[in-house]
Amino acid sequence: MTSIRRVGVFAAALGVAGALALAGCGGQGGSGGGGPSDGDESSTGSASAVKAYDINPVARDRVRDGGLLRWGLNEYPTNWNLNHVDGNLAMVKKVIDALMPSAFRSDEKGEISPNTDYLSEGKVTADRPKQVVRLTLNRSARWSDGKPITWEDYRAQWQALNGKNGDYRVAGTTGYQDIESVRKGKDAYEVVVTFAKPFGDWQSLFGPLYPKATNATPATFNDGWLNKIPVTAGPFRFASFDQTAKTVTIVRDDAWWGEKAKLDQIIYRALESDALVGAFSNGELDTFDVGPSAPDYTRAKSTPGAIVRQAAGPDFRHITMNGESAVLSDVNVRRAIAMGINRQAIAQSDLQGLDWPIVLLNNHFFMNTQEGYQDNAGEIGVYNVQKAGQLLDAAGWRLSGQTRKKDGKELTLRFVMPSGLQLTKSEAEITQSMLSQLGVKVTLHAVPGDDYFTRYIIPGNYDITAFAYVGTPFPVSSSYGQYADATRDAKGQPRWNANLGRIGSQQIDAAMSKATADLDGTRAIADTNAADRLIWQAVNVVTLYQRPQNVAVKDTVANYGARGFYDLKYQDIGFVK
Repeated sequence: MTSIRRVGVFAAALGVAGALALAGCGGQGGSGGGGPSDGDESSTGSASAVKAYDINPVARDRVRDGGLLRWGLNEYPTNWNLNHVDGNLAMVKKVIDALMPSAFRSDEKGEISPNTDYLSEGKVTADRPKQVVRLTLNRSARWSDGKPITWEDYRAQWQALNGKNGDYRVAGTTGYQDIESVRKGKDAYEVVVTFAKPFGDWQSLFGPLYPKATNATPATFNDGWLNKIPVTAGPFRFASFDQTAKTVTIVRDDAWWGEKAKLDQIIYRALESDALVGAFSNGELDTFDVGPSAPDYTRAKSTPGAIVRQAAGPDFRHITMNGESAVLSDVNVRRAIAMGINRQAIAQSDLQGLDWPIVLLNNHFFMNTQEGYQDNAGEIGVYNVQKAGQLLDAAGWRLSGQTRKKDGKELTLRFVMPSGLQLTKSEAEITQSMLSQLGVKVTLHAVPGDDYFTRYIIPGNYDITAFAYVGTPFPVSSSYGQYADATRDAKGQPRWNANLGRIGSQQIDAAMSKATADLDGTRAIADTNAADRLIWQAVNVVTLYQRPQNVAVKDTVANYGARGFYDLKYQDIGFVK
């Protein structure tokens, strides 16, 4: 999404300037528009022309051995535990995917298979009376400290992420909360997972997998990866951080048991979003995520020796409201704000000039191009200033001059945005202008990109914001955490985990849980859409549009680009001979 984004491990993702995503594989697309009463509803481009992935696939024997890839990031993370709420970021995933195990992988069609570097087989061996999954591990797989990867690592991750101990600050519990036990099979390299209730997306679990020591206690889980990457198990290993230059360096791991990495090293460099395209054009970077920025897209495309690779994926741009803010705790106020924003105008502004269909997204789980998509927004998705005003009147917020007031207090919203990201600034300014017509005052607050999530959005220090979520081939389990109700820690305090809008209910949880338990595809789609209708009524995330994956990269780079659903093989990335 170049927007700030978080990534969903099993909870979904969001992002600032670049991020990851998975490509929608077609199927029956639904209606794109929410039927705004004002604004241009036209679409530009054709969804059918969008690629599933665009990575310049090249056989390994045609890829040069050696070389350095300089990879631009739009933020410099501090927590490298992707399963932690503060580490659940797109920029973290770009690094961790080169370093850590995942049990399964997806191809460009979203078809899932065992990741044979770590797993020789994974299958359901029983579905009655309970669902049982048996994983056969690759005996060659080792952590960088020399310890083998065994069933104990899988059990420890389940125990950390199942939600039973609220002191683990997890990004989400989806799937793990449905497991009854993880036990040793015939030996240490066989894992037997028994589910207390059916979980259709079982292949979404254990990716990434962290070692037993990381998941052993809340302290090691929460703090063990702060400004450090203590152990790895991938084709690359961690080399160094440079806090001044804001770089992360990883190098080929010669102890890797799979096909050796083609590159010698990758240096990730964090810059403000508006500086990335300049660094790329000047030859200081080999790649960065352009996202939905028409000026950056045009400049990157015109850079000699460069190309912008584009693909579809379950990445979507959205506006999120904080349900715990004083003003937005009232659902009718949230509904009024949603109806007072012309989403089509924002989509038109964001996407114009990107060779991408300008179509509204009216579903939180399925993209317009995916089978199962249907428009569930209802009247919440319709731009209707008159109805929005009526809702605010009924909530006690009445016009007094140019602004609305209640009990002498102005209706003011604080729109928090990352500095240096023109896309979010533009969205904020459009929102500010639209809501002023409704009598709602919006103040804009730019904050450092590195602090945007960890100091503002995750702690709930905002009223309204905009960023992007990145999904996976598993629509519901990928997104479950961002709509799930709060859990409680040992002190009884609410933990919203990946739900950054801080809006949830037992009804939404039950509906999503029903959808993830479905093993029948048709029923799963129906139940997913039932959950989506409830989320629209709660007005947590107001979807805007499916975000294009636009990745600027040197045209000599192979096996890398806009990946859609495809899980990159970092060992195959390199420069063509």
